[in-house]
Amino acid sequence: MKYLFKYGFPFLLLLVGYSALGQPQKKKTKVYVEHADLQSYDEKKLGKNIESLTGHVKMRHENTVFYCDSALLNSKSKNFNAFGNVHIIVNDTIELFSDSLYYTGNTRMAELFGDVKLVDKNTSLTTEHLLFDRNTNTGYYYNNGKIIDGNNTLTSKEGYYETDAKIFYFKKDVVLVNPDQETYSDTLIYNTVNETAYFKGPTVIRGKEGLLYCEDGWYDTKNDLSKLVKKPTINQESQFLSSDSIMFDNLNNIGHAFGRVQVLDTSMHVLIRGTLGEMWKTRGMAYVTDSATAISYDQTGDSLYISADTLWLFFDKNQKTKKILAYYNVRFFKEDMQGKCDSLAYSMEDSTIRLYYEPVLWSEKNQLTSDSMNIAIVNNQPDSLIMYNTAFIVMQDTTDSFNQIKGRDMVGYFSGKKLKNIVVDGNAQTVFYLRDDDNYLIGINKAESSTMEIRLKNGKVKTVSYNEDAKETTFPPDKFPAEGKKLKGFNWYETLRPKNKMDIYRREP
Repeated sequence: MKYLFKYGFPFLLLLVGYSALGQPQKKKTKVYVEHADLQSYDEKKLGKNIESLTGHVKMRHENTVFYCDSALLNSKSKNFNAFGNVHIIVNDTIELFSDSLYYTGNTRMAELFGDVKLVDKNTSLTTEHLLFDRNTNTGYYYNNGKIIDGNNTLTSKEGYYETDAKIFYFKKDVVLVNPDQETYSDTLIYNTVNETAYFKGPTVIRGKEGLLYCEDGWYDTKNDLSKLVKKPTINQESQFLSSDSIMFDNLNNIGHAFGRVQVLDTSMHVLIRGTLGEMWKTRGMAYVTDSATAISYDQTGDSLYISADTLWLFFDKNQKTKKILAYYNVRFFKEDMQGKCDSLAYSMEDSTIRLYYEPVLWSEKNQLTSDSMNIAIVNNQPDSLIMYNTAFIVMQDTTDSFNQIKGRDMVGYFSGKKLKNIVVDGNAQTVFYLRDDDNYLIGINKAESSTMEIRLKNGKVKTVSYNEDAKETTFPPDKFPAEGKKLKGFNWYETLRPKNKMDIYRREP
């Protein structure tokens, strides 16, 4: 009986019977001896009401049959100790095996010791010490147990098995192993019918392609499908995915993330955020939508922030981010460069940002527009810029006057984060307000040429070079025609310019 107290008060309640808990007791029944090679009674040696059974012992209590090599039976209390090759047939599906057994007939509790095994069809539980409650057909262990169910093997320090519901409850150092992955948890519930494990507490799932963590959720081992909630994360080499909840199809490598989604690629220094996302690892692509944000960061802290309705990510064979596509209402912010457009493509392979459909780019005092733009990035800084079709650069001179450069295509070059040189190719036109060293307006220059090159210093025009067929006129300030102040296609978008990294979420009516 020392084992009854070793494992604490819950076991003692089970053994004293349901009357102590206010439950109705079952009708008293008898333990029948159906076979024994030798059956004897020695009151002086064994005690009162104790009989000894030896050799191929078979006993029955209600519909449960007990086999053993030998036993000591108290026929009055209906308790007995069984020794050697103990075998219990509980019903058509449940059998138990052990080296020895103590059984109390009134409480219908069986306590098994040594090489204990509970078998329920294709499921088996092994441990060194087990309490089996025949009232609920539940087995309890508190000193390490192992369950094998098909391809799944589970181990834990403590647990119990409800054989009628076909559900295992595991506690402390739980490990679930199958051919696809390993799961480590503090608390786990396993349903043998649907072959699904439910996590309750910190849990790590280690698969062939990565590592999953959560503190609540479930894993369908049959269909290799997981749902992770409460701090869920997926770690795949240099990529980390986290959100409020994650559904992951391990078989097809497809993940669905909901609420506060984050995808971090440490190899490419890219962080993606949103509230809804999906990932197809086999196809090497993912998307994030609803307040979607991409952050390209470096060690200097000068990060590029991009906001869009939807962000698509594409990965190479090593699962590194190779391209980001941003669709609709795109706005971005960097300390030395800001912009907006309808769609954007950021290629990590050639370090180029491409802007499509009415893009606007701001660099210092310069506003740049065209049908589309390519920005080459070197060391996380703009290096050069190509503007295609109806390229237009505007630099504010005063409240109502603007320096302007217009042409078919333009190429701009940066130095130290500043736009230093601009080459215009095709139908080049300019309007420049000329000022002396005291910033006094001395004239307004208007020019046309097939090509030209403009050099800037501190955001202001330093020199302009034209080809031979250029047409250039400088007007006194009071003689410049009003209709010539703004070149055809002029627009000033300063109110749309993102002022900081949070302003990229602003939407214009």
